[in-house]
Amino acid sequence: MTEFADPIDIVITWVDGNDPAWLAEKAKYATPNAIMNGADRYRDWDNLQYLFRGIEKFMPWVNHIFFVTWGHLPAWLNTHHDKITIVKHEDFLDKQYLPVFNVNPIEINFHKIKGLSEQFIYFNDDCFVLQPMQQTHFFRQGLPVNAAISNIMHEGVIAPIVLNDLELINKNFNRHKGEGLTKRGIIRKNWRKWFHPGYGLKMLDTLLLLRWKTFSGFVNYHQPQPYLKQTYETVWQQEPAALLQTSASRFRAPTDVNQYLFRYWQFASGQFYPDSVKNAFKRRKYVELRSVENVEKAAVEIESGNYQMYCLNDSMAKGRFTERDATPQEFAYSKQRIKQALHSLLPHASAFEKA
Repeated sequence: MTEFADPIDIVITWVDGNDPAWLAEKAKYATPNAIMNGADRYRDWDNLQYLFRGIEKFMPWVNHIFFVTWGHLPAWLNTHHDKITIVKHEDFLDKQYLPVFNVNPIEINFHKIKGLSEQFIYFNDDCFVLQPMQQTHFFRQGLPVNAAISNIMHEGVIAPIVLNDLELINKNFNRHKGEGLTKRGIIRKNWRKWFHPGYGLKMLDTLLLLRWKTFSGFVNYHQPQPYLKQTYETVWQQEPAALLQTSASRFRAPTDVNQYLFRYWQFASGQFYPDSVKNAFKRRKYVELRSVENVEKAAVEIESGNYQMYCLNDSMAKGRFTERDATPQEFAYSKQRIKQALHSLLPHASAFEKA
């Protein structure tokens, strides 16, 4: 059996924040925590077609794409393509918790999607493939490829959620579970993965943080993430209460857990293959678009063709790092400028688009 005998699927989540029916449904419920659930969390940049173009051109080996949606669909999407399955929330989420306007319940229930392969890659709709990618960029020896680099704490709006993830990791992998499941025991057992040469000087962070008995955090990068369904199933067996609480969370809340719980679980259980810092942070880039100036810089970088993947996070709303909301004119210009940049690399319609 070859390394790539098992299929690798993709899961993409998407919401059309302009859909009147969706907006009417959302308006029936009070929205808590405005910063976590601002309009920028749902805003459509009208560039999803370039994600599909990149997958078709640069990842032709992908087995199947599961497109997860509230129910609306892009007008251009070819739903008859034999490589795509439309998955509505009601198809895999517990109906008592619907409707949901929070990506966290969706992310933590992916393993319930009918027909999803054991190995899958989760794409947010703001991540774009811009160069050829191989299976080995995501899975090797049947394991997700990822960079396990220790950190103090995650910053930003989702910091409380990441802290909840870490609490569950330390509950299940800590000094009370026997020496083999202490942080030091875990790292000692898989030291070649935690001190991989590809991490470069980042290894020093993990080394320095070994003095702390618990996992204090991991370096995150907002890029498509490889997962094993068996990890999801294991975490659900071990921590059903926390996952059910998040499943019932209609809007994003500080009490949630998110997809990083499964990423961290793969680290703590040794179920990963080490990536390199060059791949994770230099060949693939994540930017927060906080201003038109940020947009211009990102567009130029996309047009350079120097990146395997590029992720564009909409941060053009007043918040912790942004002084004011973008004006309608600024947003309209920014959306068009990013589309122009993506089109320069991916000008041809894919088979995922209607003729």
